[in-house]
Amino acid sequence: MIRDKSAKKIDKKTGKEQAELPTGVIAVAPPSFRRERALIKRGVWPVAGCDEAGRGPLAGPVVAAAVVLDPKRIPKGIDDSKRLTAERREELFEEICATSSFAVAFASPARIDRDNILRASLWALARAVRALPEMPKYVFVDGRDKIDAPCDCDAVIGGDGIVMSIAAASIIAKVTRDRLMSALALDCPGYGFENHKGYAVPEHREALDRLGPSIHHRRFFAPVIAARQKHYPETVEEAVEPDLFTVDGEIAPEISATI
Repeated sequence: MIRDKSAKKIDKKTGKEQAELPTGVIAVAPPSFRRERALIKRGVWPVAGCDEAGRGPLAGPVVAAAVVLDPKRIPKGIDDSKRLTAERREELFEEICATSSFAVAFASPARIDRDNILRASLWALARAVRALPEMPKYVFVDGRDKIDAPCDCDAVIGGDGIVMSIAAASIIAKVTRDRLMSALALDCPGYGFENHKGYAVPEHREALDRLGPSIHHRRFFAPVIAARQKHYPETVEEAVEPDLFTVDGEIAPEISATI
């Protein structure tokens, strides 16, 4: 939290009260386009940023996005999606879509179960980059791990709060996933996907315990295993079931959307 503890002091020369700068205030700088511009000056273009949403939930896919911002038409107010309200994210989503090139890729619950959450996320990030209308010459990715992309790549820890292109990708990924989870709520009513988007909040865990897992749940996340043991003990050791992102029992190869 940001706290403002303003203080005053007496000016020794005038004897008047003089306002001091607030103490205890943490100023959070917004992401900048500095790294992208440095590459542009070196003749490196396009430059993309990529990020994902949905590593932590118990249900639904990981959604990854890659964005190439237009240096002349960068929407104002782009920030780490976690710092924005849902309403502001929606507004910026539309502005980014209208002014930038981007791609979105999904790692299904089946892929997450097979590969683990980290590998599935990195796969989706790489797929989003490869799905861009024009292959970038350089890509910034949020986190510690570089991705398997056919261009130079730089992993930036906390990048969604530092690099403008990554922040834009975080907004695209977050809004896309939120909308998707609201749609899945219609397919599987009762779990509250439209509210918690699949995260392990008390409402979701209670529904999971009461209803058992749906086909959209990640089978090998601990709360899902516990619910499966309670409701379907005979299936605990069985293979992964198909979900909406699976085709004919096989993991959908490369599902993406581009503009």
